[in-house]
Amino acid sequence: MFATVVNYQRGAANDGVLLRTRTVPIPTSITAVPNYPNKLVVYKISASKYWQVRCWHAGRLHKRSTKTTKLNLAQRYARWFYEQLLIKHSTHANLIAANSATADTDTAKQLTFGAVAAQVYANEQARVERGEYGAGSLRMFRNRLDAQILPAIGAKYIDEITYQLLLLFAQSLSAKFSTTTVSHYLVIVRKVLTHAKRTELIEQVPDVPKIKVRSASRGAFTPTEYWQLLRAARALRGAAHPDSRKDMRKKLHQCYNHNTMPPDLAWAIGFMVNSFIRPGDLVKLRHRHVEVVHSKQTYLRLTLPETKLHDAPIVTLQPAVRIYQQICQYQTAHVRAGAND
Repeated sequence: MFATVVNYQRGAANDGVLLRTRTVPIPTSITAVPNYPNKLVVYKISASKYWQVRCWHAGRLHKRSTKTTKLNLAQRYARWFYEQLLIKHSTHANLIAANSATADTDTAKQLTFGAVAAQVYANEQARVERGEYGAGSLRMFRNRLDAQILPAIGAKYIDEITYQLLLLFAQSLSAKFSTTTVSHYLVIVRKVLTHAKRTELIEQVPDVPKIKVRSASRGAFTPTEYWQLLRAARALRGAAHPDSRKDMRKKLHQCYNHNTMPPDLAWAIGFMVNSFIRPGDLVKLRHRHVEVVHSKQTYLRLTLPETKLHDAPIVTLQPAVRIYQQICQYQTAHVRAGAND
């Protein structure tokens, strides 16, 4: 009575239209990358939660997912995406120029500052793999490029970088950072320009503004203040933070599930003082990095992972041994005293 329909698959007439609609940029989301050509934009599509990047270059449209939902990270990725396109096109032009006497070699040299910076970054990555450069220093190099240098001068052609332009850039940095930080930014700029000179993209490196670094010692606690800090950390163990979760989120831009004073803060303060390490070192410290040495004097030998180009063992003062033993006793009771804890 009933006919059986086998393998009945038939799409609606507008399925293709719906699929195309999901990949079409949402008009209100199309955002340009500051200080870069208008052809470089990031945008959202219905088919993905991530920002997308597109750029018309060398006669075709290049698109890619940024793999991030944050606009500032998407724009950072877009800058690097654009510079990689320029490098790829320049390499292709160089190959043509090498095989053809009539090729236009000017096109091969039309690289932006950001494109040359991408080459320098690749070189620094290779140095990290060879053990000649610290991984932390490489991250700082990348962060400084993305934070200030590329947004300001990344889209400029490398032969357009002049002393006057760098002077304006240094002045804009001086309004926000210390002289030491400004000097570090200009060191990166000089490194990129030196690479451009060595690869014959420019005839000479323009003068880079000289910044007189004013050394300012960091604040320090007096012995009395140090003891007051330790006593307060011990007295407030387990005490709840006086501010509400809403106020903490507003003031500190963070909020924890248990806003109470941790029980080991006083130990952490004393251990850092007696072992000469920074909070960033303490975060990476594990029990396997600590060795108790018994000789004429008892001390700890810390073999930390490399941080800020410092990879030599650290010898602590004797009070650090007592503090470490107290930490081990407390953490053993809570089953957190393993080699990787």
